[in-house]
Amino acid sequence: MVLLPGMDGSGELFAGFIAALGDRFDVIVVSYPAAPALGYAGLAGHARAQLPRDRPFVLLGESFSGPVAIALAASTPPGLIALVLCCTFARMPRPLLAPLRPLVGVLPMWPVLTPLIAPFLLGFGAPAALRQALRGALDKVRPARLRQRLKEVMAVDYTASAQAIAVPVLYLQALHDRIVPPAAARLLASLCPDWRLVALPGPHLLLQASPRHTATLVRDFVGHIRPAMNQ
Repeated sequence: MVLLPGMDGSGELFAGFIAALGDRFDVIVVSYPAAPALGYAGLAGHARAQLPRDRPFVLLGESFSGPVAIALAASTPPGLIALVLCCTFARMPRPLLAPLRPLVGVLPMWPVLTPLIAPFLLGFGAPAALRQALRGALDKVRPARLRQRLKEVMAVDYTASAQAIAVPVLYLQALHDRIVPPAAARLLASLCPDWRLVALPGPHLLLQASPRHTATLVRDFVGHIRPAMNQ
């Protein structure tokens, strides 16, 4: 299983989810480089170089990385058998905010603000250890890189790529997501031919907040695909 991370780009926040997957999968976590500054096309190229070439694999794109996962899946890399998308989008998820893109360059991204952002990502009352992990991951990213990635989100449109996806798609939706609205899942459902959605109680960082439940859903999804491939 190849995991593509959220906006921090490190993949560190996958630790609980990977542990919950157990030994069912060999896991590759793609980390995005701090430099140079890569847009979605560049990140897709960076991730493509890390895809396995000698065995079947599942691709999982979380949040910011949904467009990267969509672009890779649309290119039909050898070995790809399924795509998992978690709390993500093919197109700018909050289109009313698109005109504000030129202002992102002056948006404050100081580490001290992370505790104010955490409730939008993890919900209120998240465990202290999870809040600390989020802060640790975000504090390692330069503010300029976070602004640049936010600009990418505000301009992205990979709907055409989503239509080209030929493998089964599982979308994990957080019912209490304050970042990505349900409309993002509905749009993808209209584009992907082999689509299934599971909605779970939880915040935007669903894999982190509910690692066991989401890991079980992913294992079951892949488990149903493998027998079908052998028929």
